[in-house]
Amino acid sequence: MKNISVTSSFSVYESLEELSPEVKDLMIQAIEIRKKAYAPYSRFRVGAAILLDNGKVVLGSNQENAAYPSGLCAERVAIFQAGAIYPDAKILKMAISATADDKEMTEPIPPCGACRQSIAEYEFRQDLPIEIYFMAAVGKVYKSDSLRNLLPLMFDKNFL
Repeated sequence: MKNISVTSSFSVYESLEELSPEVKDLMIQAIEIRKKAYAPYSRFRVGAAILLDNGKVVLGSNQENAAYPSGLCAERVAIFQAGAIYPDAKILKMAISATADDKEMTEPIPPCGACRQSIAEYEFRQDLPIEIYFMAAVGKVYKSDSLRNLLPLMFDKNFL
């Protein structure tokens, strides 16, 4: 038997003020769209902003449904919209902000597993890493240089 080790590395910014102007603006857009999330059941709101190589920004917020599996996370709303509207554009950066209505969230909140897999599909397809920045309502911002950092043992088309 042989053991392998899988590690992840993140850059940590203490606040929005430490981000580059481009990334700060992207995160502010994620925060603003988060406020428009439809989250009457979970009361957990997420906003995502995606910067494409054509300079366009695509936004998404979580959209819930009384039949819980029918809802969709902000990251997938944004990434699927980017793929539909700009199918040839590459995704450069994604900013994600999440918070709850009934408690203060201060620890950065990464994408869920389903969103990680969806982001992985786009990163694999475009053969270019996607920078992912994520935070709660306030506080630190984590940066991952690639989705592979969040999902190191990725499932992709090579397994099919």
